[in-house]
Amino acid sequence: MTIQKNFNRRFFHSCRLCLPALIAIVFLWSLLPTSSRGRAQDEKLNILILYADDWRHDTLGIAGNPVVKTPHLDRLAREGVRFRRSYVTTAICGVSRATYFTGQWMSRHGNRAFDAFATPWAETFPGRLRAAGYRVGHIGKWHNGKFPAEQFDFGRAYGGTHYLKQADGTTIHVTQKNERDALEFLRDAPRDKPFCLTLAFFATHAEDQNPKQYLYQPESESLYQNVTIPTPKTARDEFFKRLPPFIANEKNEGRNRWHWRFDTPEKYQQYMKAYYRLASEVDATAGRVLAELKAQGLEEKTLVIFTTDNGYFHGEHGLADKWYPYEESIRVPLIVRDPRMPAGKRGAINDDVVLNADLAPTILAAAGLQPPARMQGRDFAPLYLAAKKPAWRTEFFYEHATIRNTDFIPASEALVSREFKYIYWPDFKHEEFFDLKRDPLEVRNAVRDSKYSKRLAGMRKRFAELKAAAR
Repeated sequence: MTIQKNFNRRFFHSCRLCLPALIAIVFLWSLLPTSSRGRAQDEKLNILILYADDWRHDTLGIAGNPVVKTPHLDRLAREGVRFRRSYVTTAICGVSRATYFTGQWMSRHGNRAFDAFATPWAETFPGRLRAAGYRVGHIGKWHNGKFPAEQFDFGRAYGGTHYLKQADGTTIHVTQKNERDALEFLRDAPRDKPFCLTLAFFATHAEDQNPKQYLYQPESESLYQNVTIPTPKTARDEFFKRLPPFIANEKNEGRNRWHWRFDTPEKYQQYMKAYYRLASEVDATAGRVLAELKAQGLEEKTLVIFTTDNGYFHGEHGLADKWYPYEESIRVPLIVRDPRMPAGKRGAINDDVVLNADLAPTILAAAGLQPPARMQGRDFAPLYLAAKKPAWRTEFFYEHATIRNTDFIPASEALVSREFKYIYWPDFKHEEFFDLKRDPLEVRNAVRDSKYSKRLAGMRKRFAELKAAAR
C-alpha cells in the first residue's frame, strides 16, 4: 500500500510539472487552421479546378456585378482569396487552355488557335501529377486538338453545343453533364491516392451557329426576367469608330458577333439575360460539386481554383467576344480556396498581376512537385500564404495570332501594366497607348501625346524584352 501511495504521489507530481506544457501545446494547436490540424504533413492535397468559358473578371456577384447571381462562387471567394488582377496571356479558348496545361506562353507551347500544343505531355501539370501518383481527370471542353484520353484516369471531353445527344438517344444540357460526370469522378475516387480534376465548362460560350446563341436550361427561364441589364458606357457607335480602322469595320469578327447579339437594345437584353442564365447554371453546378467535397470530408483536403479561359466583350467598343488586348477581353476571374490558408486570411482580395500561365506551376507546387524547367509561369501561392510578400511581376506580355485573315481577327501584342498599356498590331504596324489611370475604359489612344514620350519609349523597350522571353 505504501509503495502504491508513493507511486501515485510521484505520478501526480510529474503530471503537475507537465501540465503547463500540455496547456501550451493545446493552445498552439487551437491556433492552427482546421485544415492544418486535419491533414497530415505528408498528405497530398487534392486539386479541383473549376474552369469556365468566356467569363470576364466581373461576371461574379462578389466582383460587383449588379445583375448576375453567383452565390456559390461568391462564398468560395469569402472562404479563400479573390485575385482582382488576373489576366490571360492570349484571349482565345484553345490557346489559353494550352497555357493553362503547360504554364507557357503561346510562343513556346505552339498552339496558335485550337491545335495540339507542342509541349511534351510529361511537362504539363496533369502529366507530372499522374506520374507522381495522382488520379487525374478531365471533364468537358478540351480545344487542343485530339483529346489524349490515354493520359487521364478519367477523361470525358465534349463541348461545342449546349445540348448533347446521349447513347440512349436522349439529350442533356452540357452543364448538367458536367455536373454528373464531376460527381461520378468524386464518388468513385479511391481514398488511398490524391486526385486532380479539371472541370472544364462549355458555358457561358455561345453556340455560334445557333440563332439563340446562349441555350440555357428551361428551369432558368425565370432568372433575370424583371431586370434591365445596364449597357456599357462604351457601347455607343462613337467608341467603335475610335478603334483602329482594321477593327472598326464590318468585316471584323468582333463586330460581326456584335450584330448577332447586341445591335439593338432588345437583342442586348435578350442575349445578356441568356448569357447570365448560363453563368448562374455554372454557379449552381459548382455549388453541388463543392457540396460533394464537403459531404465526403474532403473540403479541407482540397485546393479549389475557379477561373476562366478569357474575358468577354459585352458590347464595349461596339464589339462582342474576345481576342483583343483590351481589359474586358483579357481580365478573368480567379478565386482560390486553399486549406493551407490561415483562417484570418480568408476572404482576402489580392491586387497583384497573376496570369493563366501561373496556374500550372501553382498546382504542381501545391502537390509538392517542382515545375519543368521550361514552364514560364510562377507559383502564386506565396502571395496569400507567405508571411512576407515575395517580389512579384508588375507587367506582362500579351500575344494573339492572326485567325483566318486580318479582316477576320488580326494579330495583336501588348505590354500590360497596372497603370499603362502599350498595344502593337503587327499585321498593320499600328500602335496604341493608354493611360489606364486616367483612361480606364481605353477610349483615347495617347501614342502621339508628347507628355508620354518617355514612358512610351520605355514600354516599347520592355515590350521587346518580354516578347523575346516568351519564346
